Amino acid sequence: MEKLRRLRLRGRSTISRAWASALVCWLRLAGSASLQRGDAVGKKAALLAVALAVVGLCILLWPVVSGHRLQADMSAAAQGFLEKARQPYPELLADLQGYNQRIYTERQAGLADAAACEEPAVLLRDYGVEDEVIGVLEIPTLELVMPVYLGASDSHLAAGAAVLGNTSAPIGGVNTNCVIAGHRGWHGADYFRHIDRLQAGDMVTVTNLWETLTYTVVDIQIIQPHEVNRIKIQPGRDLLTLITCHPYASGGRQRLVVYCERRK
Repeated sequence: MEKLRRLRLRGRSTISRAWASALVCWLRLAGSASLQRGDAVGKKAALLAVALAVVGLCILLWPVVSGHRLQADMSAAAQGFLEKARQPYPELLADLQGYNQRIYTERQAGLADAAACEEPAVLLRDYGVEDEVIGVLEIPTLELVMPVYLGASDSHLAAGAAVLGNTSAPIGGVNTNCVIAGHRGWHGADYFRHIDRLQAGDMVTVTNLWETLTYTVVDIQIIQPHEVNRIKIQPGRDLLTLITCHPYASGGRQRLVVYCERRK
């Protein structure tokens, strides 16, 4: 909860600094125009300067405001999940365990299909999980806290991080690899913008409805979008894989992949 509070305060501080900077620029523009001439032309120039300043202010602040709103939404979703975690949901747990076993047995045959990546392991609403949040991802070194959804649909990726369809559900266990995707920054919010800063040994946790799973970063690689074999389950291992576009703002030419292994 303390992490969530710090994230909200940091977002508010960023907006305050942006507003203060923009206000100074606005005052300088308006003051300069009005001092140059005191007649009607000078007043018109001052009004024009104010209008331009307002337009510029809106343009400059939009990414900040949008990013803060998205971060606030993600923090609220994560906090709401943490408050309801540790619920039994026995049928849901059994079905997720069965799903993980099935895709391992079938060798994740559908993973190469881009559309299949959007498909959730199960429909959480069928089990009474109305907000569709399956867990919360935390990366302490990045001060990153995000809700996690099943299925990497556009709506889920906009709302937080998302488990790729045909990869393991985030419940841990031998012969699993939960692949969690996130935007490399979107509409002013960070998302997975800075996961390239992670190093071997850094801790990553996923809190699901039943427990908190703790992983350690073991490797970071750059792969091509078609190299799905490099994000598949590795027999005998309990893995969590973070994936995002690379390089930053490249339109997704490659993928940045962070491999994490469960702590014993």
